[in-house]
Amino acid sequence: MPHAVSRLRATRLAASSKPFVARGSAPGRCERCRLLAPYCICDLRPRVDTRAGVCLLMGDIEALKPSNTGWLIADLVAHTWAFAWSRTVIDPALIALLNDPQWQPCVVFPGEFVDPARVIAAPPPAGPATAGAPARRPLFVLLDGTWSEARKMFNKSRYLDPFPVLSLHPDHPSNYRLRRAARADHFCTAEVAALCLALAGEARAAEALAAWLDVFSEHYLKGKQNRPVDRDGPAHQRLRALAPGAAG
Repeated sequence: MPHAVSRLRATRLAASSKPFVARGSAPGRCERCRLLAPYCICDLRPRVDTRAGVCLLMGDIEALKPSNTGWLIADLVAHTWAFAWSRTVIDPALIALLNDPQWQPCVVFPGEFVDPARVIAAPPPAGPATAGAPARRPLFVLLDGTWSEARKMFNKSRYLDPFPVLSLHPDHPSNYRLRRAARADHFCTAEVAALCLALAGEARAAEALAAWLDVFSEHYLKGKQNRPVDRDGPAHQRLRALAPGAAG
């Protein structure tokens, strides 16, 4: 079944007046993992269970880019939603999700650009269970786009104002290799999601997502270079150690 980012991509393509051609959008790609067919990783996708959810607000063409890593989050985190961001049009389903009592949203964004009163260093504690309702689960709102797009999303989305802002302070540099970041301390969207999952106590899911990103990146780059992939290399061994079963 197509996941949230895949469905958003299909909707975006259907609404386009002309074909979208991104760098790396060569024919012969697997529709499920977006890699060139000889480099497909669908048989390697791990199965993980998470209590946390992820809400992706995506820039206009993010879902169309073969290198987008929000797609990788949706591959692994079952409770992932993806919405196209617009300054003037707000999807009612997004507002309904943010107001759903089973979820406790927090926006992930650098604290240096936010009112300190909103900034938190860890996900909010789970809300108390009530009669007939379980404790609320963390919902990480990730702004998926370029740095300038993410700042615009944050500053012009008033419906996000009621929620705390989770400011991450990783103790290691980004390993992302598919695009050049605007700032040295910027992490790609999948790396941010892995950090959030770790903070939420979902260590195995965090490690699996990081490993999934590493394997995807290796296959993506080797496909561009027309070079073979070592399926017994460190990235694949790490993924296999975390994945007792593949998606099939």
